[in-house]
Amino acid sequence: MSDAGGKGWLGRLRAGLGRSSAKLAGGISDLFTRRKLDDTALEDLEELLIAGDLGVGTSARLTQSISKSRFGKDVTPDEIRSALADEVTAILEPVARPLVIKPDLKPHVILVCGVNGSGKTTTIGKLARRMKTEGHSVMIAAADTFRAAATEQLQIWGERTGCPVISAKPGADAGGLAYDALAQARAGQVDVLLIDTAGRLQNKAGLMDELKKIVRVLKKLDDSAPHDCILVMDATIGQNAINQVEVFKDMVNVSGLVLTKLDGSAKGGIIVALAEKFGLPVHAVGVGEGADDMQPFEARQFARSLLDLA
Repeated sequence: MSDAGGKGWLGRLRAGLGRSSAKLAGGISDLFTRRKLDDTALEDLEELLIAGDLGVGTSARLTQSISKSRFGKDVTPDEIRSALADEVTAILEPVARPLVIKPDLKPHVILVCGVNGSGKTTTIGKLARRMKTEGHSVMIAAADTFRAAATEQLQIWGERTGCPVISAKPGADAGGLAYDALAQARAGQVDVLLIDTAGRLQNKAGLMDELKKIVRVLKKLDDSAPHDCILVMDATIGQNAINQVEVFKDMVNVSGLVLTKLDGSAKGGIIVALAEKFGLPVHAVGVGEGADDMQPFEARQFARSLLDLA
């Protein structure tokens, strides 16, 4: 782990994926020390991948692919990990797509969704910071009007990043706030409008109505808005992430994903399962609370870190 001291992003990613890679790489080392790749070994490998949250279908396909070139041969743990990393990279490369701001939109409207506790509000702050660093003007709309803490958190990020935050009293109409924010962003020729939304899944019907209303009122001002709808998910939920994508896809047109808290669990493999099932762009991943602990998603870097390869 050359830069795992924590200074470089790759070091932080590898350290953050430590639990996931220990589970996968350690399991592979236990399985393939002085062992032929026979049917039993393949079954054990498939079970290990499923336990690593790569998903049943993906795990079966990865195992089958490795079987084609190596069945009946003596294999080393490093050989298996390296082959798996190449296969995982191939799955992830099509979805590793950075969030691109379109300069002709003024503003490029990004609706940010996710359940409460997913890291949604912090993600908005980090996205705002990155966009400002890239030279864009950014406005934030605190349209999760049910959580006063979310508005306060966004206002702190607004002060840190120099981005205006449009907010209202707790319980105010989220759609009306989003409409006002877009009107102000258009008048000010702002490059990006980031809109926070509520995430109360326990009241799915109410949340669906609210999100659909936000989309509807935005379209009154700009029929192409929102231009992106990002779903933020906590990687520690593992396979439940698949259910969350399905739930939010019912409500809004999810255009991309951000995965947070990869450092908090051994479930980093869920990104592979999501890529295989939905093919949605993964814009960024987060491995901590720091402002620089979220970076654009890079397929090969992630795959090799997941399998504990330098």
